[in-house]
Amino acid sequence: MNDIPEPPEQISVVLADDQALLRAGFAMVIDSQPDMAVAAQASNGAEALATVRRLAAAGQRPDVVLMDIRMPEMDGLQATAVITEDPALAETRVIVLTTFDTDEYALQALRSGAAGFLLKDVQPEALLDSIRTVVTGGAVVAPTTTRRLLDSTLLGEGRRRTPTAEQQKHLDLLTAREREILAEMATGDSNTEIAARLYLSEATVKTHVGQVLAKLGCRDRVQAVVFAYESGVVGD
Repeated sequence: MNDIPEPPEQISVVLADDQALLRAGFAMVIDSQPDMAVAAQASNGAEALATVRRLAAAGQRPDVVLMDIRMPEMDGLQATAVITEDPALAETRVIVLTTFDTDEYALQALRSGAAGFLLKDVQPEALLDSIRTVVTGGAVVAPTTTRRLLDSTLLGEGRRRTPTAEQQKHLDLLTAREREILAEMATGDSNTEIAARLYLSEATVKTHVGQVLAKLGCRDRVQAVVFAYESGVVGD
């Protein structure tokens, strides 16, 4: 349960954006890589959702969807939420791409189940690294971005949050060490950095992270970070 999944031999990507020129640019970058390929393209959220479901039904479930936010018919946030809540698509990861670097967009994307939030002017190598990262269970929100958006959007002006009854029920499942690990995860640091700070082995931290995700019912680290801030585990 806690093992990092092995990446597929070739990562299958679906591009969803209402601008054909942007899709063409992303497709060129992705198809230039020997370990990934664009399986399909979509011009709106509804089409993206239908495309992902069609591929999955044919036994060709995409590994990653690069999803624009502002699209006609169904926006990217709605499409992301539907994809991430569908058990049949549990292994499909979504990276939200947007022109707008706003806290509210980022938070909505992460709450919708996205594994990452990137701007469309992302460097090609960073985009490719992000795709590889989410396929192996990682998240692609930089530590500084995580702190900024969560501090400003969730904590407001020094406002301290307290856990809801449902959040407290999940928190009660955590051991003291696991709660400490959850707080460390909220910094956005890697397992290696957390291990060094707590004088633990990286393997031990990895095990604790897996247990935290399972007990909180979080799909990935990003959702765990949102939970940590919303429940008041961090954020004095």
